[in-house]
Amino acid sequence: LYNKNNYPPYAGGGGFIMDGSLAKRLHKTSETLELYPIDDVFLGMCLEVLKVSPVGHEGFKTFGIVKNKNSKMNKEPCFFRSMLVVHKLLPPDLLQMWDLV
Repeated sequence: LYNKNNYPPYAGGGGFIMDGSLAKRLHKTSETLELYPIDDVFLGMCLEVLKVSPVGHEGFKTFGIVKNKNSKMNKEPCFFRSMLVVHKLLPPDLLQMWDLV
């Protein structure tokens, strides 16, 4: 389905932050490309056309967070304060995290 050897740089799913003008440009660009079945990669394809490179941020934990279930750190709001997107948390864990923060 993809005619190149490597995918373009892309933001790993779950969430990202962008400015409104980029969102508008991405929308227009997305209409010029054939839809690709992996949404993260499709976003990267659109960014590539616009010559925009995604930038990583420590607050995005798209592979989840490593935590010891018995650690006091899990109940410490400062542990979660700098996180923007966290994957692989169960709904009760998410509720607890938001209550702490």
